[in-house]
Amino acid sequence: TAFVTTNSICQGRQVETLWSSILSSGNEISFAHTSFKWSNLASHKAVVTVAIVGISKSAGRRRKLFTVNRKGETSVKEVENINPYLVPAENIIVKAEARPLSAIPEMSFGSMPNDGGHLLLNTNEAVRAFKDHGVAKKYLRPVMGTREFINGVERRCIWVRENEYQAARENVWLRSKFECVRMSREKSPRQATKKLADIPFSFGEVRQKGDEAVLVVSKTSSEGREHIPVGLFPPGTIVTEAFALFNAPLWSLSLIASRLHLLWIATICGKMKTDFRYSNTLGWNTFPLPVLTQKNRNDLTECAKNILVERELNYPATVADLYDPGKMPDGLRQAHDVNDEVLERIYIGRRFKNDTERLEKLFDLYTKMASRQAGNAKKLEARQGRNP
Repeated sequence: TAFVTTNSICQGRQVETLWSSILSSGNEISFAHTSFKWSNLASHKAVVTVAIVGISKSAGRRRKLFTVNRKGETSVKEVENINPYLVPAENIIVKAEARPLSAIPEMSFGSMPNDGGHLLLNTNEAVRAFKDHGVAKKYLRPVMGTREFINGVERRCIWVRENEYQAARENVWLRSKFECVRMSREKSPRQATKKLADIPFSFGEVRQKGDEAVLVVSKTSSEGREHIPVGLFPPGTIVTEAFALFNAPLWSLSLIASRLHLLWIATICGKMKTDFRYSNTLGWNTFPLPVLTQKNRNDLTECAKNILVERELNYPATVADLYDPGKMPDGLRQAHDVNDEVLERIYIGRRFKNDTERLEKLFDLYTKMASRQAGNAKKLEARQGRNP
């Protein structure tokens, strides 16, 4: 059988759902064409992103994998196996993990306001709140989401801790905001949201204390960018609609900004058309990383610093400006290239020859990591069985 399909069946959580059944039936991928844009012949052309996949119970020892590069050129390579992610590697299915398999910091999604828009402010509203209504600055925090980070948009939010609520509500302007939040939540058809009306001063879902240094990771990114957008922000920054690492070592930024991590996310996580869609449980927690020495961490920290310095040298250019492939400053591009070289040498002692070699190494490491995880889980289950 061969079929043209939206490329979503070879990405994200759909892989486990669909391909577990296909592989268990004895079928394997006999040939494939990785993602490409396809339009029909109608007057108003509908453009979709598709893949072509052939499956068979006698797939053979040599299988053809077709790929279109950035220039629109098609190449074909004969490989021993094509896995469900349309990569020449073993038939591994990557599953979402609650915690990282490698020795890397935990990443969470940002806090969610669920506030009817009353706790979020633009800069003008924040200035008026401070100057005209006497709102203390500690209650007006910078807020950072994917849109703000990519486009350099400044916004603020009202951030009040539980032990500050009574003092904060003495301010008339803040008290009116809290009342608007309470009314908005009470009108919700969801019982969970209605309960939040009891804490109108707080975001609906709070995932940070508010005093941590923050690494912000964009939840989506254009396919044209050669690096996943990640940035460092000072303590007091509130993250929403983006992923975040709190008080994480700076070498974490080096990992996220690397070519290796971009390839892993592009291959394992789902996409919106061809744009990258980030996932902490599926993409970050499963990212295969060798054991790092202290020297490795120091080297990667320097790489991260150099990337941040090059961005600062181009201020006030936004992330959207800096990472436009046709406009990327030479210094920033070089900083990323050095970062890639340092990280790749940690993996294999040299630069990888191409993306295929990169993915083969990542899948090999993931297989070993997942096997160790499964083995440890069985040992723990056995110990618990002996000690009820």
